[in-house]
This record gives sequence, C-alpha cells and structure tokens, in this order.
Amino acid sequence: MKAYKDRSYEELLSLKTQLEAKYKEFQEMGLKLDMSRGKPSAEQLDLSMGMMDVLDCFTDLKCEAGIDCRNYGVIDGVPEAKRLLGELIEVPAEHIIIYGNSSLNVMFDTVSHAYTHGVMGMTPWCRLDKVKFLCPVPGYDRHFSITEYFGIEMINVPMSPEGPDMDIVENLVRTDDAIKGIWCVPKYSNPQGYTYSDETVRRFARLKPAAKDFRIFWDNAYNVHHLYNDQKDVILELLSECEKAGNPDMVYKFSSTSKITFPGSGVAAISASEANLNDLRNHLKVQTIGHDKLNQLRHVRYFKNIHGMEKQMEKHAAIMRPKFEAVLQILEEELGGLSIGSWTKPHGGYFISFDAMDGCAKAIVAMAKDAGVVMTGAGATYPYGKDPHDSNIRIAPSFPPIDELIQATRLFVLCVKLVSINKLLQKM
Repeated sequence: MKAYKDRSYEELLSLKTQLEAKYKEFQEMGLKLDMSRGKPSAEQLDLSMGMMDVLDCFTDLKCEAGIDCRNYGVIDGVPEAKRLLGELIEVPAEHIIIYGNSSLNVMFDTVSHAYTHGVMGMTPWCRLDKVKFLCPVPGYDRHFSITEYFGIEMINVPMSPEGPDMDIVENLVRTDDAIKGIWCVPKYSNPQGYTYSDETVRRFARLKPAAKDFRIFWDNAYNVHHLYNDQKDVILELLSECEKAGNPDMVYKFSSTSKITFPGSGVAAISASEANLNDLRNHLKVQTIGHDKLNQLRHVRYFKNIHGMEKQMEKHAAIMRPKFEAVLQILEEELGGLSIGSWTKPHGGYFISFDAMDGCAKAIVAMAKDAGVVMTGAGATYPYGKDPHDSNIRIAPSFPPIDELIQATRLFVLCVKLVSINKLLQKM
C-alpha cells in the first residue's frame, strides 16, 4: 500500500473526495456509539452475578477471626480478604490494608494524606513552596486529575515498551527534592498496554531520591487482565525489590477487583512497608470505623483463592480477546503501510494506544464525534490534557458489543485517513 506522503496532490485530492462520501454515509446512519472509557461490558459483568448469591439471610457472616462482618470495626480488612488481595498483589497478607470499592479513591486518599499531614511525620506537602510529580506519558488521565486537583506540578516522562525512561527518572528524583512521587501503571499500562521490564523495576527499586518522602505510586490495576493464556506478561514484584535494595518505604502499591467483579462494588487494597501502613492506619482511625466487610466476605467466599480469580479472568479474556483482535485487524487492513498512524498490540489490559500524525488527534476525535462515535478526548493521556504533539488517541474496545465496535473502528480509521490527507494537503 502506497504511503500517503508519497502520493501526489492530485491523488490525495481524489482520495479525499471518495472518503468524504463514505464519511457522509456514516453521518446519515445516526450512530450513537461510545468508546470513551475502559468499562467492562454487560457480558463481563454477568460473569460475577453468582457473587450475589454467596451471602443471604441464612449465611454465617462471621469472618475467620470470629468477627461479625455486619458490625463496625476491623479498619484494615478481614484476614481472609487480606490474604486473597495479597495473592492478587503478590505480597504477604500482613503487607495489605483493605479499603472500599475503588483503588482510585485509595490513591486520592494517599495523596491527600501526604498533602495535609505529611508522609510518616515529614513536612505536609501543603506547607512546601513546590511539590512535583513525574508522569509517564501517555498515561492514565485520572492519575493526572488527582495531582492537578492538589495543585501539584506534573512533569512528563516518555514511555517505551520497557517502561518510563529511567535515565530521566533517576536524574530528576536524585537532583530535585520537590519531586515527591511518580505515577505508574506497570503492567499492561494505560493506554499503551506495555509491561515494565525487569531492569526497569530494579532501577525503580534502586532509586536514590533527594526527597525522603518520595513515593512510587504503583497502580497494578491489570495484574491478572491477560488476553492470551500463552502470552501472559510477567512483572517483578516491586515491594520485595525495594526491600532488597534497601528502600522498603519507597512504594505504595495499589490494586482492586474493580474489573474482575463489579467496578462499582469491588474491593480495593494498598500494599506497602509496615512503616507506611502504620502511617496510613493512623489516618484511617480518624477517617472510618471500617470499610464494607460483607463485600470483602462476599469476594472471598466466591473466589476462595487466587486460582478462582484466575479462572474468572480467563472468562473475561474470552470476551475481550475478539474485540481487541477485531480492532487491530481493521487498523492493519485499513492503515497498514500508509504511514499516517501507529498503534500498540497489547497482551492484556483494557486499551490500545494509537498515535496519529502530529497535530491530528483532536481533529480525528472531533470528526468521529460528529458522526456519532465518542472517544476519549484527545490530550487526555497527558497531564493538563495537553499532548505536545496532538497525536495520541486511546482506543477502549471493552464496552461496546462487537458489531458496534467494528462499526466504530471503521469510522475511526476513516477519520484518521481524512484528517491525515487534510494535513498533508496543507503542507503541499
């Protein structure tokens, strides 16, 4: 297929006329399709409906420690829930605190605690002249929203298939004590689907930050979210690597069952050193008398152990895999060889990252919306919503039924072609 940049002005103009006619056909369909967020589909949510039958009015609602889960108490989670989430996060149960339904809420709360009261007795961030965070890009928009909410300055760090550029990370944290943290989605990253290499994880563990209260915010949201049983990405466990490197307190590790069971009714957890956990428990003692222990009990009795959870995730993969493959097939068939876009091919997670020609992402997303397909806003994968190249677009295949997903993807590639042609014609 001849690349667009190698075509003449006349060839591009003729192609543009043909594509505009197809685009008009899409507009006339009155589509209302949503590819904006990485939400599980109804079919995926149905997989967990059996959990609703685990507890009833005849069920013994005491946890294994003999505590009545209907009542107050147990700030950091019932023992069996800590054990189950520990298996998910790959740490011992004693390194776990169980929270409510959302790991995003736990991350917000952890930043808020550091901001108002400081980390482990150190100066609260709100009393400092400047607080900064490193942000691997493209990355997760909701991470960036948290730090922006607290007025924390965000610094872009480029991503590669190995993870963040560690030369930049090491240099910045070593030389600037205003840098207090870094956001990370280390496995099947949002949006590229990259998994950090062993060397990247080890370099994180060996960081020598100027700030004693620097923390790695390790959001392992997709630890068991594989698409292929024979192509499962594996990542080193950071907490143990930090202990080996003499930096046991440097990491907060987050996870949840939100995209394993029900996003609105999952169980979230944080893993960290004992010193960090004690610091957070002091905060929790004031904030709550305990999270939803019945939901913790429900998850444990439904899955029993990590093997039950892994079997559940194989069912999720069977639903997700055809959707990812359909999108990737259309991208390759329609855009392969045209030199107007590139995209990732993840082994798991919830997203495909698409990079258009510079200066084209906003126009592509707007054009798709005008024809009835809503996508994640261009720029959302960068702090402050500012993609310096205006090129990255996050594709979320999970939510729509596959027939709608195929239709939406065909419209998307049509928009990519039209916007790219317009860009090239402007340069001629």
